[in-house]
Amino acid sequence: MTTREPRRRRAVRRAAAVIAAGAAITGAAAFPPPAHAFAPPGCGDHSATRGALHRITDVDGLTGAAVRIDDPRCGTWTAASGVADRRTGLPMQANPRVRVGSITKSFTAVTVLQLAAQGRVSLDAPVARYLPGLIDANGYDGRTITVRSLLRHTSGLPDHMDSFKSTDEFRFEHFEPEQLVRRALRLPDPGKGWHYSTTNYVVAGLIVEKVTGHRLEDEVERRIIRPLGLRDTYWPGDETGIRGAHPRGYERVERDGTVRWADRTDMNISVGWAGGALISTPRDVNAFFGALLGGRLLPAGTLAEMEQAVSTGPDGLWPGAAYGLGLIGTPLRCGGTWWGHAGDIDGFTTLAGVAPGGRRVTIAFNENPTTQAAFDDELNLVETGLCDPRGTEKP
Repeated sequence: MTTREPRRRRAVRRAAAVIAAGAAITGAAAFPPPAHAFAPPGCGDHSATRGALHRITDVDGLTGAAVRIDDPRCGTWTAASGVADRRTGLPMQANPRVRVGSITKSFTAVTVLQLAAQGRVSLDAPVARYLPGLIDANGYDGRTITVRSLLRHTSGLPDHMDSFKSTDEFRFEHFEPEQLVRRALRLPDPGKGWHYSTTNYVVAGLIVEKVTGHRLEDEVERRIIRPLGLRDTYWPGDETGIRGAHPRGYERVERDGTVRWADRTDMNISVGWAGGALISTPRDVNAFFGALLGGRLLPAGTLAEMEQAVSTGPDGLWPGAAYGLGLIGTPLRCGGTWWGHAGDIDGFTTLAGVAPGGRRVTIAFNENPTTQAAFDDELNLVETGLCDPRGTEKP
């Protein structure tokens, strides 16, 4: 349910010495040919993106990686590297169905913003207007926290995910949203300024339900998933598996100098709910962000508010990142700003964005990056996909 923080800091510290151990199986998938043999002039063959993709598995040692590029002029290009299943050696597919973690936050934010555009929610109203008494413990006060601050992670609420010592504490448990909020309110005050908290989006989801009288899942389905034809995107509820064909999801673990890969595919993701429960594919994620940034889901003025972002700071997401209302903006090395989101949950990592010209890129891994080099290469893959073949990429 996190993006790059605080998993990035914890994982880099604990796993810096083990990355080379994963190289044994990453050559299982050969370099795939371009998806389109005859691209329009100027579209290139995506060789830089292909090289950046294979670096993830061949150098960083992650189990599998996939990338999808949708370009208004050049069409669709996909590629994959590594394996989907370490036991069988099945090659990674280019459009894997995976847990997309915190990308769910963008779906929830759009739902809240649609309600705001309809005049049913005020972004600058206190949470207590909609959910009186929900946030009223340990010095936290819903009368001083606005809906806008929830979506921007400036509410001052802790993250309930920090209340768990390990994945095993929640992996096969069902949680009601109110339980998650109560867990968060028992945690210390994270301080002023920007602080990433999945609890913010649990509260936002509860506001959607209070205002509409419907389940958040049904509102997202009705407002986003069905209209956009996102056929592989769904809320799993208490289902612990992933429907249909999908890769296995792995967490790299080192104990007593031995590296192993724990299979984290199966999980009850009610612990993430409005902030991290969705399952989707690169195709669907690209379609969602393309529709959002293309003005199909929100009025222009509301989308502009979504893009009013604050810096996440030196210990936040990644260099240059700024957080809006469920949307992350980052300077793009070939010019302008790319907007999107990242999702990270044990076993799966997804990162997606849209460049100023409308090119969309989604990458999906079935193992979480655990070193600074792997994180950097993850970001490089997205930026290369958004810039390639403009000639400014650094594969």
